[in-house]
Amino acid sequence: MKLDVNVLRYLSKDDFRVLTAVEMGMRNHEIVPSELVERIASLRHGGTYKVLKNLLKYKLLHHDSSKYDGFRLTYLGYDFLAIKTLVNRGVFVAVGRQIGVGKESDIFEVAKEDGTVLAMKLHRLGRISFRSVKSKRDYLRHRSSYNWLYLSRLAAVKEFAFMKALEEHGFPVPNAVDSNRHCVIMSLVEGYPLVQVKQLQNPDVVFETIIGLVVRLAEHGLIHCDFNEFNIMINDDEKVTMIDFPQMVSVSHRNAQMYFDRDVECVFKFFRKRFNLSFHETVDDENDVEIDNDESARPCFSSISKGAGSLDKELAASGFTRKEQEDIEKFIEGGLEEDADSGEEEAESSKLNEMDTNAVEHLRISVEETLSGDENVELQGNHETCLDDVSENDSDSNQNQEANETGILENSSSETRDDEGEARDENDDTELNKRLNKQRQRAIASASGGRKGRASRNTYKDKGRKSSNNSKIHKQIGLW
Repeated sequence: MKLDVNVLRYLSKDDFRVLTAVEMGMRNHEIVPSELVERIASLRHGGTYKVLKNLLKYKLLHHDSSKYDGFRLTYLGYDFLAIKTLVNRGVFVAVGRQIGVGKESDIFEVAKEDGTVLAMKLHRLGRISFRSVKSKRDYLRHRSSYNWLYLSRLAAVKEFAFMKALEEHGFPVPNAVDSNRHCVIMSLVEGYPLVQVKQLQNPDVVFETIIGLVVRLAEHGLIHCDFNEFNIMINDDEKVTMIDFPQMVSVSHRNAQMYFDRDVECVFKFFRKRFNLSFHETVDDENDVEIDNDESARPCFSSISKGAGSLDKELAASGFTRKEQEDIEKFIEGGLEEDADSGEEEAESSKLNEMDTNAVEHLRISVEETLSGDENVELQGNHETCLDDVSENDSDSNQNQEANETGILENSSSETRDDEGEARDENDDTELNKRLNKQRQRAIASASGGRKGRASRNTYKDKGRKSSNNSKIHKQIGLW
């Protein structure tokens, strides 16, 4: 989207207030609801929807009504917020022409009050030509959802921090002036990109200088990761300046050697093709592969004496905090590493599922054991109570029998007394069976949780005057 700063002349305080409200709402919303924008902006006399309509006309906001009525910031609106803040700080007062376009940034000229020209870099991650940020940059490694504006802001903060720290250590980098949101203000480098240079007076000296910068960065604990002819500036005096630092990583990174060798190979390849520099290479006759015999010309990552993290404190002092470092280092390792992570997650999930199933089975078995134990305890208790009833009944019957034996007349015969005892025993047995049935029913009811059994479909047949065969069978079973 083309940056037209003339629109800034026609924006009022209410317009920037609504833009800021949308920006604040995007911390928790991808699409900020209209009611939330009005609540955050809280204009004095209302009119939020009128301001939103004006901002939509200049394409500073994007309206989305697919799920609900809401708005989100565009890169142009984000640019205006950053430019307005830097202008209020007095960093610059005018915006000039565009001097550079990259896959992830745009560069413009800006001027101060005294006429000094600076460079303004606006990070624009998420373009169609460079959307594989997840596999190309170390931003938000384990974050599933992200916002391109937030990623651009993190890239700008990281670049400003590295630029300031490298400048303090004497590296040939632009002078870092200020930064806000996704915008970085730096000194304008007088020169040309190395890719545009066709001839050099001393290509060997320039080559050694560039390789020396790669080695110096590694000695200070950093690797550029994108050190090629597009990110090297050279002036008429053949003085080299490094640019573009958001992708820099530490030498303790697990892919540090691969990144270091890639930067060195890019430099060797460019000078070999553009300036026909020879590096004492021979060709293997068997495989037709070029072999570098001059080991001193190509630096080795393992032979470099690395510093003990000398730039960590300087980076923290430049404003790049540890939390922002953790956020920005959550977005690399695409491809194979994502597959490995997914495989590990699947293995862990399968293990967790197995553990859960085993735990559930163990709990189920323990519950059944407890229930069965409770039933056994209740049945044993019921059986003991029944036995106590039986013993009590026997004792009562014995006492009654003795009383009857002593109280009956002497002229009664022994046969009649035996018949009466048998009849009493039969009565006691029937009472005992009834009690046992009641105790059994209570135990079954307590074991089943107090649920009543459902009546069968043919129970209404047993309620008539004449008993059916089923009722007779049940009575016979009860007697048995």
